[in-house]
Amino acid sequence: MAESEPQEGNYDNMVKMVEDLNRDLEKLLEEMEKLTVQATWMAYDMVVIRTNPDLANSMRRLEDAFLSCKEEMEKKWQEVLVE
Repeated sequence: MAESEPQEGNYDNMVKMVEDLNRDLEKLLEEMEKLTVQATWMAYDMVVIRTNPDLANSMRRLEDAFLSCKEEMEKKWQEVLVE
């Protein structure tokens, strides 16, 4: 009888280990699905930009406008801090 107790403990440990592994694999699968969706959207965006050069130019102008606005806001913020 003494031999069956360690075997039951080993079985319980093995069951818990398998459950933990299953839970970890499910989390990894969910993360991979999220990454796949992001990669798909990135590829879609690249196709749209390549097929419509005006969009790329518009995006560049928008980014330039954003950066200049950000720069002005930082200057104004520094002025406020100095006052």
